[in-house]
Amino acid sequence: MPPSPRTPRSRWIEAGLDALARGGLDAVRVEALAAEIGVTKGGFYGYFDGRPALLAEMLDEWENRCTNDVLEQVESEGGDPADRVRRAGRLTFSDDLHRIDLAVREWARHDLSVAARLRRIDNARMDFLRAMFGSFIADPDEVEARCTLAFALAIGRHFIAADHPGRTKREAITLAGELLLRKP
Repeated sequence: MPPSPRTPRSRWIEAGLDALARGGLDAVRVEALAAEIGVTKGGFYGYFDGRPALLAEMLDEWENRCTNDVLEQVESEGGDPADRVRRAGRLTFSDDLHRIDLAVREWARHDLSVAARLRRIDNARMDFLRAMFGSFIADPDEVEARCTLAFALAIGRHFIAADHPGRTKREAITLAGELLLRKP
């Protein structure tokens, strides 16, 4: 009988990110992940020296997916600045990635090294927005204001519970985003 294939490293990372998004940092436990994946926890230690190593790789994966991969795709597909901002927003803050992003933000509230990494990533995202808005807005104060509002809308849309008379929440958020992307 051939040996059963090893659970790929990427599966552990994916399960960790999913657990983080569902239940926060405390939900990322080796035994719980092994049970979810359907394997013993022994395979985990073939890839990782321990939970901190998994957590570090989870952050690497989140950064790659939410920032590096997004910016590469946005640049490769081109388009005018407003289209690039829309595309970056759709990709970065898709429901799947947004829930991980929110969980990392919560984690960063309690871990200075995660907070520093989040700051670096948010700065990269803001630099992208500054470049895009700066290509059609001359006033640096207006560029910064629009970038801040667009970023806050992308992150905070999840927390908006207000009704939007005559519109769905998605329509209201889209309307706000389009207002920010309007050329002066």
